[in-house]
Amino acid sequence: MSRRYSEIPGQLKLFIEEQKIFFVGTAAAEGRVNISPKGMDSLRVLGSRRVAWLSVTGSGNETAAHIQDNARMTVMFAALKGDPMILRLYGNAKVIHKNDSEWEGMFSLFTPLPGARQIYDLAIDLEQTSCGMAVPVFEYVSEREQLNNWATEKGEAGIQDYWRDKNQTSLDGKPTHIVEKNT
Repeated sequence: MSRRYSEIPGQLKLFIEEQKIFFVGTAAAEGRVNISPKGMDSLRVLGSRRVAWLSVTGSGNETAAHIQDNARMTVMFAALKGDPMILRLYGNAKVIHKNDSEWEGMFSLFTPLPGARQIYDLAIDLEQTSCGMAVPVFEYVSEREQLNNWATEKGEAGIQDYWRDKNQTSLDGKPTHIVEKNT
């Protein structure tokens, strides 16, 4: 039931682009494994072996700390309607901050979101599908606007204060470099 791909075929690219939620898994060499749900219009397929996603300010910043320590990343999608399927993209990612030379070009690929803080660029070395038959069917109702509203209300200075207070280290104390690379 599982199938491996060396690149993203057309039907999987369409599947990715239709998804309203995806999950990102990372881990440093030691410490906790992080799995984080992502939504909004924040992921782009950049090629047959490359995707990028725009990270917005949230309660933690585990992915940034992990990727700077260990570049491994898995992005997972689950079909929540239609035929069942799970798709995992395995590879190595790099984090792009606002002060990095690549930021402007990469950021232009996305609809700007309030509180944008990093872009993750994933070089994929394996795509794998599996059955997903145990995943229930869900109906998409709408996006949640609370995070956008919160970030808009905080403003740029408030977001930077939040980064200083809440986003500088992972749960295991690893640095994220959010402040020095984004302000």
